[in-house]
Amino acid sequence: MTQYVAAIDQGTTSTRCMIFDHSGRVVSVDQKEHEQIFPKAGWVEHDPMEVWQNTRQVAAGALAKADLSTSDIAAVGITNQRETAVVWDKNTGEPVYNAIVWQDTRTDRIVNELGALGGGQERYRAKVGLPLATYFSGPKVRWILDNVEGARDRAEAGDLLFGNMDTWVLWNMTGGTDGGVHVTDPTNASRTMLMDLDTLQWDETIAADMGIPMSMLPEIRSSSEVYGQVRERGALAGVPIAGILGDQQAATFGQACLSPGEAKNTYGTGNFMLLNTGTEKVMSENGLLTTICYKIGDTAPVYALEGSIAVTGSLVQWLRDNLGMISSAAEIEEHARSVEDNGGAYFVPAFSGLFAPYWRSDARGAIVGLTRFVNKGHLARAVLEATAFQTREVLDAMNADSGVDLTALKVDGGMVVNELLMQFQADILGVPVIRPVVAETTALGAAYAAGLAVGFWKSEDDIRDNWAEDKRWEPQMDDARRDSEYANWKKAVTKTFDWVQD
Repeated sequence: MTQYVAAIDQGTTSTRCMIFDHSGRVVSVDQKEHEQIFPKAGWVEHDPMEVWQNTRQVAAGALAKADLSTSDIAAVGITNQRETAVVWDKNTGEPVYNAIVWQDTRTDRIVNELGALGGGQERYRAKVGLPLATYFSGPKVRWILDNVEGARDRAEAGDLLFGNMDTWVLWNMTGGTDGGVHVTDPTNASRTMLMDLDTLQWDETIAADMGIPMSMLPEIRSSSEVYGQVRERGALAGVPIAGILGDQQAATFGQACLSPGEAKNTYGTGNFMLLNTGTEKVMSENGLLTTICYKIGDTAPVYALEGSIAVTGSLVQWLRDNLGMISSAAEIEEHARSVEDNGGAYFVPAFSGLFAPYWRSDARGAIVGLTRFVNKGHLARAVLEATAFQTREVLDAMNADSGVDLTALKVDGGMVVNELLMQFQADILGVPVIRPVVAETTALGAAYAAGLAVGFWKSEDDIRDNWAEDKRWEPQMDDARRDSEYANWKKAVTKTFDWVQD
């Protein structure tokens, strides 16, 4: 009898395979980083072939580490960095260009041109729930077709396919040029700026505006159903691939935020807070995104409000790799604890503009409030606090849009091991912050979607039953200091605006 479900978690900095048992506990994990390619300022790319090679390696590695065989795995789910666009030749399996990553800002001019057609940043929001922004996949596809020699002709001839990373991984895992399945799910499709949120179908008018042939687009299927089997040569050969969820929706599912009004915040390369709004589509008036939370089989789609923050964990990475101030990410907490506070310094990491709630692609990063008093510890603390302040801005917007004040925040992702950050997060929000036993809920959510499709888990009640609290941080900061710190942060943010003129 199969006792486990696997998940491929194709993230921004690495790809991993995680295997879970019926109680939702991790049985094994194998992980491999891929290169971050920065050809120009504001450009961020990944090599899709490297990602695919890593996917194969980690699938085999996770099985080996737990001494399991393919016959032990009931199903495999896929979760992925969203908005990262790949265009490839369906006949050769070769990408025509590197994957353009969600953080990339090169499509700014395309976005401005589309806005100039009428409606500006709000041109498509009523249909797709998103502002016109460089963040989303559609304009990235347009850029590739416009800038790679021969790509547009090949696309119009029907030879090129597009997908976010879920589609690229699925197509390859199911055989690639030999019968690969070209499919995505609504959570990923809703991040392209090309899908109608009501019909869950591609919008031909928007695709035409962006110059994207409909033949390139994958079929949109639910987030939990069998799409195909892993190819014969794969480490998971014959196992049904039965779940797809974009990484933030997967974390929401893994956190058991399955009822309207429940929210989670994932601390990864960026931060992403999602609030389940049920089967009601809530349009934001405060800079949030309206998105698909999940669609399980034939049931009605569940919607969410999302606050996306571009730079949080990657700011710690920047401190390590670009400045050499720390040698490991874990070191930052030690430096931050060496001081009582931030010394008056605030770090706004608008490296690729600001996402929610501002949507300012003209912003760039700034450290403000510097004096001779500020030392390495203060800067380390300012780096961590930047994540908590940005989360507060998103939570305020979420409370305003939903009309319901969140009373607690479920958290997950790599940064939640940082106890200083979690305490400051509770302090600056004024509500408890709760970490689950399984903090890596992204892969778990994809596993749940796949397991539900094949009957490994019977219902969403199994997911609720599996969720367990590990630790909770209660607010300890007084109201006057909280208000003062937050007011200083808001002032610091204004110093990043209008930096990029073109």
